[in-house]
Amino acid sequence: MESKLTIYLAGPLFTEAERIWNKRLGDELVTLIPNAEVFLPQVQAMKHMKAASVDFQSLVDDCIRSLERAHVIVVVRDGSDADSGTCWECGYGYAKRKRIIGVRTDFRGSEDEGLNAMLRRTCSKVIYHPSTREDPASLAREIAAHISDSEPG
Repeated sequence: MESKLTIYLAGPLFTEAERIWNKRLGDELVTLIPNAEVFLPQVQAMKHMKAASVDFQSLVDDCIRSLERAHVIVVVRDGSDADSGTCWECGYGYAKRKRIIGVRTDFRGSEDEGLNAMLRRTCSKVIYHPSTREDPASLAREIAAHISDSEPG
Protein backbone atom coordinates (compact mmCIF):
# COMPACT_ATOMS: atom_id res chain seq x y z
CA MET A 1 0.00 0.00 0.00
CA GLU A 2 1.34 3.40 -1.00
CA SER A 3 1.83 5.77 1.91
CA LYS A 4 0.02 9.08 1.92
CA LEU A 5 1.79 12.35 1.25
CA THR A 6 0.60 14.65 4.04
CA ILE A 7 0.23 18.34 3.18
CA TYR A 8 -0.42 20.81 6.01
CA LEU A 9 -2.25 23.85 4.60
CA ALA A 10 -1.49 26.83 6.83
CA GLY A 11 -3.20 30.14 6.27
CA PRO A 12 -5.70 32.64 7.59
CA LEU A 13 -9.02 30.97 8.47
CA PHE A 14 -11.06 33.59 10.23
CA THR A 15 -13.47 34.65 7.48
CA GLU A 16 -15.88 32.61 5.44
CA ALA A 17 -14.04 33.62 2.26
CA GLU A 18 -10.70 32.42 3.68
CA ARG A 19 -12.14 29.08 4.78
CA ILE A 20 -13.87 28.49 1.44
CA TRP A 21 -10.66 29.33 -0.45
CA ASN A 22 -8.53 27.09 1.81
CA LYS A 23 -10.96 24.19 1.34
CA ARG A 24 -11.04 24.62 -2.42
CA LEU A 25 -7.24 24.75 -2.64
CA GLY A 26 -6.97 21.64 -0.45
CA ASP A 27 -9.53 19.79 -2.58
CA GLU A 28 -7.65 20.74 -5.77
CA LEU A 29 -4.38 19.43 -4.31
CA VAL A 30 -5.97 16.08 -3.40
CA THR A 31 -7.37 15.81 -6.92
CA LEU A 32 -3.98 16.54 -8.51
CA ILE A 33 -1.90 14.40 -6.14
CA PRO A 34 -3.82 11.14 -5.73
CA ASN A 35 -1.74 9.87 -2.78
CA ALA A 36 -2.06 13.18 -0.90
CA GLU A 37 -4.07 14.07 2.16
CA VAL A 38 -4.45 17.70 3.17
CA PHE A 39 -4.65 18.76 6.80
CA LEU A 40 -6.77 21.90 7.21
CA PRO A 41 -6.56 23.45 10.70
CA GLN A 42 -10.01 24.98 10.15
CA VAL A 43 -11.51 21.48 9.90
CA GLN A 44 -9.68 20.35 13.02
CA ALA A 45 -10.93 23.41 14.91
CA MET A 46 -14.50 22.12 14.56
CA LYS A 47 -13.51 18.95 16.45
CA HIS A 48 -12.40 21.05 19.43
CA MET A 49 -15.53 23.18 19.75
CA LYS A 50 -17.82 22.63 22.70
CA ALA A 51 -21.04 24.62 22.59
CA ALA A 52 -19.89 28.24 22.28
CA SER A 53 -16.24 27.67 23.23
CA VAL A 54 -13.11 26.15 21.77
CA ASP A 55 -10.63 23.94 23.62
CA PHE A 56 -7.63 25.87 22.33
CA GLN A 57 -5.00 23.70 24.01
CA SER A 58 -6.26 20.52 22.37
CA LEU A 59 -6.51 22.37 19.04
CA VAL A 60 -2.90 23.56 19.32
CA ASP A 61 -1.75 20.05 20.31
CA ASP A 62 -3.61 18.55 17.34
CA CYS A 63 -2.08 21.06 14.92
CA ILE A 64 1.42 20.40 16.26
CA ARG A 65 0.95 16.64 15.82
CA SER A 66 -0.18 17.27 12.25
CA LEU A 67 2.79 19.53 11.54
CA GLU A 68 5.05 16.74 12.82
CA ARG A 69 3.45 14.23 10.42
CA ALA A 70 3.42 16.56 7.42
CA HIS A 71 5.77 15.99 4.51
CA VAL A 72 5.04 19.44 3.06
CA ILE A 73 3.67 22.64 4.56
CA VAL A 74 1.89 25.02 2.18
CA VAL A 75 1.82 28.47 3.75
CA VAL A 76 -0.63 31.12 2.51
CA ARG A 77 0.89 34.53 3.18
CA ASP A 78 -1.67 37.02 2.04
CA GLY A 79 -2.55 40.37 3.53
CA SER A 80 -0.50 43.40 4.45
CA ASP A 81 1.07 41.34 7.23
CA ALA A 82 1.04 37.54 7.26
CA ASP A 83 -1.29 35.86 9.78
CA SER A 84 0.51 35.32 13.10
CA GLY A 85 -0.63 31.70 13.51
CA THR A 86 0.49 30.94 9.97
CA CYS A 87 3.89 32.49 10.69
CA TRP A 88 4.21 30.31 13.80
CA GLU A 89 3.33 27.17 11.79
CA CYS A 90 5.92 28.14 9.19
CA GLY A 91 8.62 28.70 11.81
CA TYR A 92 7.81 25.41 13.53
CA GLY A 93 7.99 23.57 10.22
CA TYR A 94 11.27 25.23 9.35
CA ALA A 95 12.78 24.25 12.71
CA LYS A 96 11.67 20.66 12.01
CA ARG A 97 13.28 20.86 8.53
CA LYS A 98 9.99 20.42 6.68
CA ARG A 99 9.63 21.36 3.04
CA ILE A 100 7.71 24.65 2.97
CA ILE A 101 5.99 26.17 -0.05
CA GLY A 102 4.99 29.79 0.43
CA VAL A 103 2.01 31.08 -1.53
CA ARG A 104 1.05 34.70 -2.07
CA THR A 105 -2.07 35.60 -4.03
CA ASP A 106 -2.32 39.15 -2.70
CA PHE A 107 -1.49 41.48 -5.58
CA ARG A 108 -0.68 44.48 -3.36
CA GLY A 109 2.95 45.33 -3.85
CA SER A 110 5.70 46.39 -1.51
CA GLU A 111 9.47 46.62 -1.62
CA ASP A 112 9.86 43.05 -0.36
CA GLU A 113 6.91 41.74 -2.42
CA GLY A 114 4.83 41.48 0.75
CA LEU A 115 7.11 38.98 2.51
CA ASN A 116 9.82 39.86 4.95
CA ALA A 117 13.15 38.04 4.69
CA MET A 118 12.42 35.67 7.59
CA LEU A 119 9.23 34.47 5.90
CA ARG A 120 10.67 34.35 2.39
CA ARG A 121 13.90 32.56 3.33
CA THR A 122 12.17 29.74 5.25
CA CYS A 123 10.48 28.51 2.07
CA SER A 124 11.98 26.06 -0.38
CA LYS A 125 9.74 27.73 -2.96
CA VAL A 126 7.61 30.88 -3.05
CA ILE A 127 4.77 30.93 -5.55
CA TYR A 128 3.34 34.32 -6.49
CA HIS A 129 -0.11 33.78 -7.96
CA PRO A 130 -1.95 37.14 -8.15
CA SER A 131 -5.56 36.89 -7.01
CA THR A 132 -6.65 38.69 -10.17
CA ARG A 133 -6.54 35.23 -11.79
CA GLU A 134 -9.27 33.94 -9.44
CA ASP A 135 -8.20 30.38 -10.27
CA PRO A 136 -7.29 28.15 -7.30
CA ALA A 137 -6.98 25.17 -9.68
CA SER A 138 -4.03 26.72 -11.53
CA LEU A 139 -2.40 27.62 -8.20
CA ALA A 140 -2.88 24.02 -7.05
CA ARG A 141 -1.17 22.84 -10.27
CA GLU A 142 1.85 25.07 -9.49
CA ILE A 143 2.04 23.72 -5.94
CA ALA A 144 1.62 20.10 -7.10
CA ALA A 145 4.39 20.55 -9.69
CA HIS A 146 6.77 21.75 -6.99
CA ILE A 147 5.81 18.90 -4.66
CA SER A 148 6.37 16.30 -7.38
CA ASP A 149 9.81 17.80 -8.19
CA SER A 150 11.22 16.53 -4.90
CA GLU A 151 10.84 13.57 -2.59
CA PRO A 152 8.58 13.81 0.48
CA GLY A 153 10.06 14.39 3.88
